[in-house]
Amino acid sequence: MPHFPMDSPDSVRSLPARRSVLGAMAATAASPALLGLSSPASAASAAPVAQPRALPGGGDLGPNVIVFDPSTSGIQAKLDEVFRQQESAQFGTGRYALLFKPGTYNGLNAQLGFYTSIAGLGLSPDDTAINGDVTVDAGWFNGNATQNFWRSAENLALTPVSGTNRWAVAQAAPFRRMHVRGGLNLAPTGYGWASGGYIADSRIDGSVGPYSQQQWYTRDSSVGGWANAVWNMVFSGVQGAPAQSFPNPPYTTLDTTPVSREKPFLYLNGSEYRVFLPERRTNARGTTWGSGTPRGTSLPLTQFYVARPGVSAATLNAALTQGLHLLLTPGIYHLDQPIQVDRAGTVVLGLGYATLIPDNGVTALRTADVDGVRLAGFLIDAGPMNSSTLLEVGPTGASASHSANPTTVQDVFIRIGGAGAGKATTSVVINSRHTIIDHTWVWRADHGTGVGWETNRADYGIRVNGDDVLATGLFVEHFNKYDVQWYGQRGRTIFFQNEKAYDAPNQAAIQNGNVKGYAAYKVADSVTTHEGWGLGSYCYYNFDPTIVQHNGFAAPNTPGVKFHDLLVVSLGGQGQYEHVVNETGAPTSGTSTVPSTVVSYP
Repeated sequence: MPHFPMDSPDSVRSLPARRSVLGAMAATAASPALLGLSSPASAASAAPVAQPRALPGGGDLGPNVIVFDPSTSGIQAKLDEVFRQQESAQFGTGRYALLFKPGTYNGLNAQLGFYTSIAGLGLSPDDTAINGDVTVDAGWFNGNATQNFWRSAENLALTPVSGTNRWAVAQAAPFRRMHVRGGLNLAPTGYGWASGGYIADSRIDGSVGPYSQQQWYTRDSSVGGWANAVWNMVFSGVQGAPAQSFPNPPYTTLDTTPVSREKPFLYLNGSEYRVFLPERRTNARGTTWGSGTPRGTSLPLTQFYVARPGVSAATLNAALTQGLHLLLTPGIYHLDQPIQVDRAGTVVLGLGYATLIPDNGVTALRTADVDGVRLAGFLIDAGPMNSSTLLEVGPTGASASHSANPTTVQDVFIRIGGAGAGKATTSVVINSRHTIIDHTWVWRADHGTGVGWETNRADYGIRVNGDDVLATGLFVEHFNKYDVQWYGQRGRTIFFQNEKAYDAPNQAAIQNGNVKGYAAYKVADSVTTHEGWGLGSYCYYNFDPTIVQHNGFAAPNTPGVKFHDLLVVSLGGQGQYEHVVNETGAPTSGTSTVPSTVVSYP
């Protein structure tokens, strides 16, 4: 990772970049002709054809889901054991979900490493109280938190020992449905570099101190205060958020979130596991759980196929065809065909960063153009053979309205390279109307193994074809061409974080016709209505620092296409931008890592 000096915790100005066909499960018996039988009589004398056995719902959550209750002995020792294994295992195969039954736990410090999720099993965060901390720090990386990816905390109430809980994370590390009875520090010990982050449906009674965090998005929450800003701090529907003031300080504040629906979560009803499905909200503000039982519906675990690593894609699809939902327990799943979600209201929920790897160039998961699909809590890791797509929401040409019951894509993360060579032409394609993309990190790896301009080739990050799509918390980085392409009408994005690909070998490699470089966020010329708030793009062309990027954002110049609070940053002068959006905005220059901003466009 590049390194830039910092002045002090209070100045925090100089920051770094970091970084299906189910033939085997057919339920109908074969005909006599297909069996090679000559007559009904001979058919009658033949052995009966075996019928497939129905897949069971529910069941054990597997060895990598570790469940505690207040009487469990050795909780701290187990937490420490998992942390030792996962602390620096950035591209390892371990996956863990640490689940706490409702009750009170005293004196714990749950340090979270890679691919580790911690969550309470109550209906409200306050049902599961930890008098202690859930900590993310950066000792493993010499105090640099810019690679603290892939970990999460959900549905817990914390009373931090020191009064302030430390959550020093980077991308793909959501903090959801949490109650902090104190403050929240988003920087590592020593106030080293940090590059996060995302909070939703949470209440922090004290103040949030970002310190060295270069950007952050907070949605539908409540905070007791907010200490500072670096480049891009965005709030929607947050009680106690600082007032709109971009670019100085760089706060982008929306009073409400236009549409939101919280992520599904596992909880206990007595001794029965269920999955709660929060209801859709419009013009949301504050948490869903602060005034009693949250609004929504729930499903018993018996309506889910509880999948274990090693299960085939055909079995997962058979479960879906049978009418079950999918609960993906922690681990790695290789797919030789797409998971095909065709039924309205289907839930695919991952625990502990369950990881899907498409083999032989297939797409990992596709949905039909139906209402209310919920995809949440898993990682898709591109395979070595190029996939044309990794995730498709709705088929090409999807046009049905889903305004009352949209599909949600939440904490679904994409990775191309890093853990090994991977390739994908377009990572995510959104065809269904009204889809809500609520927190994603779509990442072409800039470090790890299997990394190189052609080694982990991935031209496009997200392509939105559907109309009326909303993105809240969009992180997309390092693609060879466009990171985001938006073709649908009436699209909206609240918060966007991007770095252009570090490893472009020269100017010619990124030349886009007569244009220098591909914009990070491109709205198609055919679009007449689009809006975005709090969008940032950064460049760090360290392979060739002379590369020039024409702009970070490109869009038709029409009154219906509007942007608010845009910035571009040249990180240490490794490459430069000529403009922010289209031909508007001052160029970056020098090595001072100072953003160039546009408050309103056009």
